Amino acid sequence: MSSSGTQDNPSAGRRIDFAILVAIAAAVALLHLFTNMRYGFHRDELQFLSDARHLDWGFVAYPPFTPFVERIGLGLFGLSMVGLRLFSVLAQAATVVIPGLMAKELGGTRLAQAMAALAVAFSPLPLFEGTEFQYSTFDFLWWVLIAYFTVRLLKSEDPRWWLAIGAAIGLGLLTKYAIAFYIAGILAGLVFTPARRYFANRWFWAGVALALLIFLPNLVWLVRHDFISYHFLQHIHARDVGEGRAKGFWKGQFLICTNLATAPLWIAGLIGFLRERRYRMLALMYLVPLALFAVGQGRDYYMAGAYPMLLAMGAAMAGSWLASLPRWGRRSVETAYFAAFAFVSAYVCAVVLPLASSGPLRDFALEHNGDLREEIGWDDLVRTVAQIRDSLPPEQQVHLGITTGNYGEYGAIEILGRAYGLPEPIGTTNSEWLRGYPATAPTTLIVLGLGAEEANAIFTRCHLAGHNGNSEGVRNEESQYHPDIFVCGPPRKPWAELWKEHRDFG
Repeated sequence: MSSSGTQDNPSAGRRIDFAILVAIAAAVALLHLFTNMRYGFHRDELQFLSDARHLDWGFVAYPPFTPFVERIGLGLFGLSMVGLRLFSVLAQAATVVIPGLMAKELGGTRLAQAMAALAVAFSPLPLFEGTEFQYSTFDFLWWVLIAYFTVRLLKSEDPRWWLAIGAAIGLGLLTKYAIAFYIAGILAGLVFTPARRYFANRWFWAGVALALLIFLPNLVWLVRHDFISYHFLQHIHARDVGEGRAKGFWKGQFLICTNLATAPLWIAGLIGFLRERRYRMLALMYLVPLALFAVGQGRDYYMAGAYPMLLAMGAAMAGSWLASLPRWGRRSVETAYFAAFAFVSAYVCAVVLPLASSGPLRDFALEHNGDLREEIGWDDLVRTVAQIRDSLPPEQQVHLGITTGNYGEYGAIEILGRAYGLPEPIGTTNSEWLRGYPATAPTTLIVLGLGAEEANAIFTRCHLAGHNGNSEGVRNEESQYHPDIFVCGPPRKPWAELWKEHRDFG
């Protein structure tokens, strides 16, 4: 099927095709920019902000790419939520355009390209990636780019595309280690399809070398820290399985990773890749990580980055099929599909986006979206801690410390607490533990994130000093599970001994 565009001026047609994709991405980006200031920072964003102030070649919970980008954001925008989330918005916009370009490479019409772009733009997980600053946003981008570069490789048979693939893989390894499952799919696709010929090509090995070179600084960091991130991932996986977070994997492929109305497209795309000998490698790039995550009890959203390539192929196939129908049939199918797509997309937007700061739409979003609930209350927490600090006698304020029970509390005190002159927090979760305890031991401690029994077991002379809730009355992790704030004396054990016993992952 030929690509759409002006028959007598192909370059003009290509410009129009690209302009349509950019317009779709820009519209979604503007939607994010106008809504991304509704609530507050998410607890994960507070961890990234904290780590951005302590740049290194690795962190316990993730590789260094995301905190590095966040450090740039801090330098450019300060603590502006819209500014700091701009990088996520731009990354998500790119992942809207690229599937449209993939559909074009696969022979898709202008309509097919727009279908692919819209299908990704209004799928729950990709849409969410533009609402917060998360490492999963950039991980999603690298998966989509790798697929696009692979399509270009297989279509052109130009092995130099392996350099682009290698660079994207290297950046992926610097972003989220789960990309290793995608790499397994790439290798399987090479071994079990005619693409195995590239094993004998120097450009393939140049791409491998480039990926390893980009990843090398983080690999050295991992070796120096006894692969602490591997132990973190083991702990988190066991937690997720134990708490049931890994349930619903198959349902999530339809309801989280993709827009439900697009299921016919991505299923058709998978079948199309399996049938097309040239592009069969891409089918294995989907099936292998899918099988590994399913058997290993991974979370449903881990597969999200593999669907844009399927949607691109499915849209190209749908465009070809529609062109074979009579005019009335084509109009009927298009109307029915886009009506269903618009209905599902409206629901997705209402759940995923902070469209309103008050009223029924806000209540609906907070009821159905746990991530939005985790954006509420951090300013209240910091303000309460500052009030407790101010209520203490001057001699206690001079030697005051603040301990935290999780990375959200730590990031809130470190980042938001600067406006109140709060001391640097003391924490043992993830990379906080690597930073150690204060050289000068505080004699009075404000203790967050612990229950009364645990606080008294660790510290001396504890008494309840306040409550950690939020002025919105929203029930989230902090208000439900960490509601009490204590003022305590020094720990019962020396700080060095206490530190050895508390290396926490979360």
